[in-house]
Amino acid sequence: MFRLLGEYLYLMLETFKRPDKGPVFRRQLLVEFIGLGVDSIGIVAIISVFTGAIVAIQTAYNIDSPLIPLTMVGFTTRQMMILEFSPTIISLILAGKVGSRIASEIGTMRVTEQIDALCVMGVNPANYLILPKITASILFNPVLIIFSIVVGIWGGWIACIVTNLVTSADYIAGIRSWFEPFTVTYAMIKTVVFAFIISSVSGFLGYNVDGGSVEVGRASTKAVVASSILIIFFDLILTQLLLV
Repeated sequence: MFRLLGEYLYLMLETFKRPDKGPVFRRQLLVEFIGLGVDSIGIVAIISVFTGAIVAIQTAYNIDSPLIPLTMVGFTTRQMMILEFSPTIISLILAGKVGSRIASEIGTMRVTEQIDALCVMGVNPANYLILPKITASILFNPVLIIFSIVVGIWGGWIACIVTNLVTSADYIAGIRSWFEPFTVTYAMIKTVVFAFIISSVSGFLGYNVDGGSVEVGRASTKAVVASSILIIFFDLILTQLLLV
């Protein structure tokens, strides 16, 4: 474990060196924005809208007491989307989609000796391959999470209107009630940390693949599992530090 941690830290030191050519880095960054960010908008939208609808419906069905106002449906949906679902669950989904892509892409370059070719040409392969992915994830994942929050709250509103469980006025009043701006800050802090975990851990496991195509597949699986475990672990730590 300590050996892996040391190798990971050493690779990160190599990754975060100043890029040799700025235009090349910027071009790679734009490619990663599309591959890691824009291509994930669809799955984030579908999952968020249905989850927001489910949270709203379940909350409405569980309000049995007349003393509890129906505005709590909108409030609960908003809090669930901001505090936990969008930053954490969406990050877990991105760990499966984005993490496996990063690990398999870099792992394939390793087994086909493309990384060795970069070394021969005097290029820092860690900096060239991993840094754009980490930067793109850190910059674009907060956009995805904000998009997820908005779409999830909108999905809850649609569900309330269609099922006629809560009026539109009550739901919107709940969304606007007892809002604390720090909850959004908390969600963005978690998102940035999770984005770094997904991209760096997946890049590390793909970079250190040793073998053939079978090992590339194993590295992709390990990347998803390791990223998911670390996301849950740091979710607990950040919640304890920021909210308690």
